[in-house]
Amino acid sequence: MDPLFLLKALILGVVEGLTEFLPVSSTGHLILVGDLLDFNDEFGKIFEIVIQFGAILAVCWEYRARLWRVARGLPQDPVARRFVLNLMIAFLPLAILGLLLHQAIKAALFKPVPVALAFILGGLVILWAERRQHRIRVEEVDELRPIDALKLGLAQAFALIPGTSRSGATIIGGLFFGLSRRAATEFSFFLAIPTLFAACIYEVAKNRHLFTDAKLGAFGIGFVAAFISAFVAVRGLLRYISSHDFSIFAWYRIFFGGVVLLTAWAGWVNWTVG
Repeated sequence: MDPLFLLKALILGVVEGLTEFLPVSSTGHLILVGDLLDFNDEFGKIFEIVIQFGAILAVCWEYRARLWRVARGLPQDPVARRFVLNLMIAFLPLAILGLLLHQAIKAALFKPVPVALAFILGGLVILWAERRQHRIRVEEVDELRPIDALKLGLAQAFALIPGTSRSGATIIGGLFFGLSRRAATEFSFFLAIPTLFAACIYEVAKNRHLFTDAKLGAFGIGFVAAFISAFVAVRGLLRYISSHDFSIFAWYRIFFGGVVLLTAWAGWVNWTVG
């Protein structure tokens, strides 16, 4: 297989892993980096979905003890049952709206310039959220009520707009709804498991004709790169928020989105029309 093709797969795997669980939008980054690398054809789109498996498994590995306790406790532990119920409730809004609107959104907004605008707008929302006075009433994920889960699920649904950030929408929604930074962040990690698994299974089933022996090496490299980089990102984010807020991610989003818009306007980068 072409070494350059494999290098592109490695780069995109690292980008996916580093950005999936940070409030900076993995989809937005993959669209932009894929555009720069000319890796945004039909195969590139399914590749971006498949390597999310690696990122999901990184979260499962990091929280393996917690997930195992929940699985064992489901028959009789009310805390475990409420945890799973909350994930199911929070998953539904994105699942339903995604089935209804995904194709229309993909056709209109999966392009560099709309993504850049979403980056900037999302950054401004984060700054606004961080400047509000926080009234924390939920310190830990296990304290969430089903109504809290529904609100977080509705917040996550904004991630259908590429460049918004699934984790960012959930985390910032959590701050608005009274969650501590750690509770909001961890719930976004856990919610990623059913959300991304469902998206991956759906896309793989729909595009299974793209899985050929010639491309398996690229999938493998991207998968491993996404797993390792996501594992590093998850641990790093948890350490970071123990003593910092999310403002740095807001400024990054605004700067990065501004660079894309500037280069598009000046013609310095031949972004896809959008």
